[in-house]
Amino acid sequence: MSKRTRKRIPDVAVLVETDHSWGRAVVRGIADYCSKFGPWNLLTDPRDYSRRWSVPDRWRGNGIIARISTPPQLEVISEMGLPTVDVDDVFPDAPGIGHVRTNEAERAKMAVSHFQGRGLKHFAYYAPPSNEYSKECEKAFVAELHAQNLTCHVYKPGYRVTRRIDRDEQHTRVHRWLRHLPRPVAIFAVDARRGLELTEVCNLEGIPVPDEVAILAADTDDLICELSTPPLSSISVASQRIGYEAAAMLHVMMQGEAPPPKPRLISPTCVIGMQSTDVLAIDDVMIIKAMRYIQTHVFQGIVVADVLREVPVSRRFLEMQFKKYFGRLPAEEIRRLRLERGKELLSQSDLSVEAIANACGYAGTTQFGVAFRKQFGQMPLAFRKKLRGK
Repeated sequence: MSKRTRKRIPDVAVLVETDHSWGRAVVRGIADYCSKFGPWNLLTDPRDYSRRWSVPDRWRGNGIIARISTPPQLEVISEMGLPTVDVDDVFPDAPGIGHVRTNEAERAKMAVSHFQGRGLKHFAYYAPPSNEYSKECEKAFVAELHAQNLTCHVYKPGYRVTRRIDRDEQHTRVHRWLRHLPRPVAIFAVDARRGLELTEVCNLEGIPVPDEVAILAADTDDLICELSTPPLSSISVASQRIGYEAAAMLHVMMQGEAPPPKPRLISPTCVIGMQSTDVLAIDDVMIIKAMRYIQTHVFQGIVVADVLREVPVSRRFLEMQFKKYFGRLPAEEIRRLRLERGKELLSQSDLSVEAIANACGYAGTTQFGVAFRKQFGQMPLAFRKKLRGK
């Protein structure tokens, strides 16, 4: 009687930094996939004393999931000749590598919509030269604004990525740029750390945030966003799902499949609104009062009739002014705020759908489910499962 051959457990290197929220969530998604379809032996975040990737010489792997951000990293990984999936977009066209990343076009739409919902008309983008990110986020944000015949003021300090400048020089350059921006201005920062840089410069120079400069980070980091003064608004990208989908792609590639010809794009989840964008940049006192009432009471089941009891205007006038300043009707704004909170709670908490429906101001799960599916094309529970790779 022949002995059954034991199947070798794949060895996979996860070259993703775990010292920030994004990276930890990506790794959590990879681990979640492994728990369902593994096991895999994961070599996670292997770096040497200088914080550079350092895969042990004795490691004989079967695949790699990496955030490839520099040419040397790409060269080393390519020379290893292993199936590889990249979870960043610095090298979007690297041959022979699979790609799973955030849908930049959708992130840009989300950012512009968030700013416009606050009546902001001037826009800027902040991303100091760095190898830590690509220009894809900038391109998508500028393209979305141009599609609406709007201008974007991009931070261009005039030095190369390889140049290292000290904190004082960086502060001076950023302050000079801020001084020349039209006010009030909406600034989209490439990540939470750069958003924090902006709030620090504004605080030191006496520039009011968010009244004159509203700041939104393109991704979230719980600690950094809380440390910022004021607390920093950010876009929650589906990092855990990126990790899960990257692991699924690698699994197929390790079985001999070629990498997909196109990247797998993952939609961001929602805007996490904090004080750094809590502004209404309009000059109509009545409409400001109406919007503040909606923002304060939106999760208490209000309707447009309740808003009209607070402001002495006709429904038609209110709708015309909302359309003028915010690009949407009062009823649409109420629905948008409720559903955005629903998305946030579905992704950031383990609350039941019933509890989330109540927290968003809906009469029950049926009403919430119908509204959610109409807006996002799927039911709330299906959205949560997809987000978490289940």
